[in-house]
Amino acid sequence: MTAVLIEAALKSAVLIILLLTTFAYMTLLERRLLGKFQVRFGPNRVGPLGLLQPLADGVKLLFKESFRPTRADAVIYLVAPVISMTMALFVYSVIPVGPEVTLLGRRVTLYLADVNIGILLVLAASSIGVYGIILGGWSADNKYALLGSLRSGAQLISYELALGLAVLSVVLTAGTLSMVEIVRAQERLWFIALQPVGFLLFLVAAIAETNRAPFDLPEAEQELVAGYQTEYGGFKFAMFYAGEYIGIVTMSALITTLFLGGWTGPLLPPVVWFLLKTFVFIFFFIWLRATLPRVRHDQLMAFGWKLLVPLGLANVAVTAVLVVLTQP
Repeated sequence: MTAVLIEAALKSAVLIILLLTTFAYMTLLERRLLGKFQVRFGPNRVGPLGLLQPLADGVKLLFKESFRPTRADAVIYLVAPVISMTMALFVYSVIPVGPEVTLLGRRVTLYLADVNIGILLVLAASSIGVYGIILGGWSADNKYALLGSLRSGAQLISYELALGLAVLSVVLTAGTLSMVEIVRAQERLWFIALQPVGFLLFLVAAIAETNRAPFDLPEAEQELVAGYQTEYGGFKFAMFYAGEYIGIVTMSALITTLFLGGWTGPLLPPVVWFLLKTFVFIFFFIWLRATLPRVRHDQLMAFGWKLLVPLGLANVAVTAVLVVLTQP
């Protein structure tokens, strides 16, 4: 029992360190790629090729003056960014990066837990993450922040439904809620071939769930200054920032797991395949930000409720019928 707990603690520590490092260098990657897309230089001064820029940004945020608005709710104001960051990290407890491997003569799984309701835990954690944004905007006692948090709540709840319907189609196809078993069910054929509509639904909903362009209405700087983050600075702002960027990695990893076979692939090691597929979608998120203009809020909501949700329901119905007809 002790050995199991030690193994789980070590894997958790390694996973958290890797995710926080990924978050730091995703900021550098995005700024450099945006520089290329916009024909300008990205950050390139701190360290060779600008590789120490994330370290400089982290030190700056740590040593910035910590402030709190006079009329803010002190407890909720502090708890809100913690909720956003914690829920973003929690999802990785059930996302499998690879199969079992032998390490120092011991069989080690490249995931923290394989539970039979893994995908439900993912959806639950992403839903709770909304509370961090809503509470952050409400507790700061700022009307711009409150409007941003309300926009975010409406957006995330709406697109969570479309995302859940896309996931349901995958669950019906695989016949399991376990993330590991969903990957194993794709050893012969990836679900993107069986569920192209579900893949597109999940991809669009994932962009909205992470508040990324063209769906970055909760923090539209032209209208709301910075939305729910308006009254946050220093390390508390960094936690919101980390939650957003880790969310991008999470959604990319989920798309890889649910539709692209997870770690499966020829020739290369399984972990390399998982990382390559995830990186493709991280690049896609950044590419969208550099390409598409922001939509209006009414257009965003209409697109979710009038197109994505009916399409998701139809896809689930067709999938259920096909699963029943193809069973022996």
